[in-house]
Amino acid sequence: MPIEATLYRNPGCGCCLEYARYLRRNGFDVDVSSRSMTAIREKHGVPDALEGCHVTVIGDYVVEGHVPADVVQQLLTERPRVKGIAVPGMPIGSPGMEQGATKQRYSVFTFDDAGKTTLYATR
Repeated sequence: MPIEATLYRNPGCGCCLEYARYLRRNGFDVDVSSRSMTAIREKHGVPDALEGCHVTVIGDYVVEGHVPADVVQQLLTERPRVKGIAVPGMPIGSPGMEQGATKQRYSVFTFDDAGKTTLYATR
C-alpha cells in the first residue's frame, strides 16, 4: 500500500516535480500543491537553516528538501521524537537534482519543535 504524502512547492519549480516522481517510484502516493513556501515552513516549524526547495508532509512528519526515500522510510520505521527531517539547499545528485554522474555529499538532519537539529544521515 502506497504511503500518502503531500508535497508543497513554489509554482514553476521543476525539481520539485522531479522529487515527486522519485517518491512515487519509491512507493509513495504524492499529491502536489503549489503554495507560499514561507507560510508552509512556518506552519510546520522548519528551521530557516534547514530550508531546501520544497516541503513534503508524510503522516506526522515534515520532510524538507531532497531527502532520499530510504531515509524517509528509515524515519517512518524508527519513529523518532522529531518534527521532521531535512536536506538543506539543493545538493547536486540528491533525488530530484540528478545531473549525470556529478554528486555532492550532503547531510540529512532531524529537527524538533524547539528547532534543535541533529545529524541523521549522510549521502
